[in-house]
Amino acid sequence: MALALEPRREPSRAMTVAAPMIAVLATLLAGAILFTLLGHDGPRAVYQIFVVPLFNPNRWQDLFVKAAPLAIIAIGLSIGFRANIWNIGGEGQYILGGLAGTGVALMTLDLDGFWILPVMIAAGVFGGMVWAGVPALLRTKFNVNEILSSLMLNYVAIQLLYYLMRGPWKDPMGFNFPQTAMFSAAQTLPTIVPGTLIHLGVPIAAALALTAWFLMARSVTGFQIRVMGLAPNAARYGGFSQASTVWLAMLVGGGMAGLAGILEAAGPYGQMVPQFPTGYGYTAIIVAFLGRLHPLGILAAALVLALTYVGGESAQTVIGLPSAATGVFQAMMLFFLLAADILVRYRLVSRKKGHAPAAASAAPGGSREQGRAATEAETA
Repeated sequence: MALALEPRREPSRAMTVAAPMIAVLATLLAGAILFTLLGHDGPRAVYQIFVVPLFNPNRWQDLFVKAAPLAIIAIGLSIGFRANIWNIGGEGQYILGGLAGTGVALMTLDLDGFWILPVMIAAGVFGGMVWAGVPALLRTKFNVNEILSSLMLNYVAIQLLYYLMRGPWKDPMGFNFPQTAMFSAAQTLPTIVPGTLIHLGVPIAAALALTAWFLMARSVTGFQIRVMGLAPNAARYGGFSQASTVWLAMLVGGGMAGLAGILEAAGPYGQMVPQFPTGYGYTAIIVAFLGRLHPLGILAAALVLALTYVGGESAQTVIGLPSAATGVFQAMMLFFLLAADILVRYRLVSRKKGHAPAAASAAPGGSREQGRAATEAETA
């Protein structure tokens, strides 16, 4: 007997839900084995990363703070992914959003007023949209693949950040450290829970998830995006423009990433520093797929990936795990998710070696019922 993959007649809803959970469990098991082979205490490493933060009240605030930018970026990217528009430039758009908002902050350091923070946020959104508009323009005008153009712009954004930190925006009173001046109280996100790090960006992420869910499920624009991804020919026949969908998806994704950038700069950082790029734009891709491109699922997936950041930091100090362990767990999670996704459209069946599978439709003149009966008889 041998195991084989057989196409399903329609995608399995049960496996669509179960695949992310299978991926997480497989990541825990594989991570424990891998780090044991590397000379570390593998089971303890998994325990420190994925379990300890859940039962430590002081770490919950870190989970929410780190999950918020991941969720915001992933929600924006998922809209494009639903339309088969692959924006891989979330990291660069996140950086440009932070830089644009920081530029406003530096121009208003000596001012005070409730209007400063909203202007910074608007500038951050606009900065991300401008950066995402470059691959959108290249795609619609010159048919340049948006995967490559958006990805390469990430590195341009990082170099622009380094230039500004070591040049025009360097704080003259910062003891020669490459960083900007600290933001004022009017330029900093307020905390919503006194005595914690949980800032206004956390409820903003939740509100954006609910808004995105409603728009994607109930609006004509959401219908256009979904149809463009599922059936491009039908979308064109229905009068939907592919170019407008590209622009919409890229600008929304860029704007959301830029929003996450300025919320991070005005929240946990309180200034702009060279360490600002933390890989959130790349991790958000995993979050989007782990959450099944559904805004509410993305919220849960963001908390799971935030665990790898929060738990990874504690694992470095407690058991000496290398800092790269966080990226290893994130990569394994994506790998196992893609592997488990095979079972959404295929199922495992046992067959005798050398036995040819029955066709789903039997012969050209056979009925579908005959083909189904043959398949069921074979797998029984």
